Amino acid sequence: MRSKIQRRSVRVRIGIRWGLATGEIRNTLLLVVVAVAILIPDGDGALGQRSTGTTAQTPLFTAIDLTPGGFTDAHAWGISQGQQVGDGGGPATGGLHALLWRGNAASVMDLNPSVFGSSAAHGICGGEQVGFGSGSAVGGNEHALLWRGGAASVVDLHPRGFDGSGIQGTSGRQQVGYGSDPTTGGNEHPLLWRGSAASVVNLQPPGFIRYSRATGVSGGQQVGFGILPASGPYENMHALLWRGSAASVVDLHPRGFISSLAWGVSGGQQVGYGVQTIAGGLVGGSHALLWRGSVNSMVDLTPSGLESSVAFGTNGEEQVGRIGGRAVLWRGNPASVVNLHAFLPPGFPDSTAMAIDSNGDIVGYATRSDQSDHAFLWRRNASRPPTTREQGPTGC
Repeated sequence: MRSKIQRRSVRVRIGIRWGLATGEIRNTLLLVVVAVAILIPDGDGALGQRSTGTTAQTPLFTAIDLTPGGFTDAHAWGISQGQQVGDGGGPATGGLHALLWRGNAASVMDLNPSVFGSSAAHGICGGEQVGFGSGSAVGGNEHALLWRGGAASVVDLHPRGFDGSGIQGTSGRQQVGYGSDPTTGGNEHPLLWRGSAASVVNLQPPGFIRYSRATGVSGGQQVGFGILPASGPYENMHALLWRGSAASVVDLHPRGFISSLAWGVSGGQQVGYGVQTIAGGLVGGSHALLWRGSVNSMVDLTPSGLESSVAFGTNGEEQVGRIGGRAVLWRGNPASVVNLHAFLPPGFPDSTAMAIDSNGDIVGYATRSDQSDHAFLWRRNASRPPTTREQGPTGC
């Protein structure tokens, strides 16, 4: 029988894969609402891709498969200063394990603590990794975890008063994620930590109900989403930005969208996606969105002629995510899109880019035809302009 965290990992993968194709928000972070198929044009031309190389014909990126030997699935969720984090599993692990890499599959370090049967790492900044773990020792519930480079370094950040908890991102000084509140029937609240369980701050904004999370943090800003009382047949989810407290919340939800979510933040930029309606009130495709601190600053990153895209990460200058079934990179506008999928080896029909660091290196995963996933690092071969926007003290 799969553990709770293994089932969650499956839902994450399915949610990202299908949520991007249908424009719905459907994963562990989002509730199932509808199932609408959106057709996405194939080919580099559909993404506005003009070249995959530099002026000297050197490929802009080299794709490196991080999947360790003996693993049947692996995903990379975060990247910082030459290190990558994620999760994977196979016969050798007996369950999902949090993983740390230093640029190649051979460098992998298993972060799964002995007291936890399963774990996953979702964020990294400098020498700090964050995620969650589950096991019989903690009653099968998820606990927010922080590591500093090894399984033995783990710190349990699970706060009192919550049934379960997990961490989605870190800036090196602050960690963000969620906690399940038993007094409200298990509804999740967005949480902020500063390195210890006792430091937790509940970011749940007034007026939002049921289910909220913080998904990213950088430079004193936190992003995520909250759900308002539903006013129609679809979930009324809003992208949110905080600056350290529930009272500081800024609603980033743009007009013309029925739902929105902010996933990543860095250098004063916030990225995520929104869902629109089309003729007849049907749900349309998701649109990758970029903000700079206010709802009026929103930029729709979806290239003309395409209907489904999402953005998951930013380094303050560039943004990464997915259009249709392909990992992509933007530089602040829809015309700048680069097809990262083109750098992958043959045999992967589907890919997603999840995070980008200050050097411009990118992580994510790609899916084979048999539906197994491989963690990938897109290592940038050409130098990029230095990031000029304000970031955290470690560049995360």
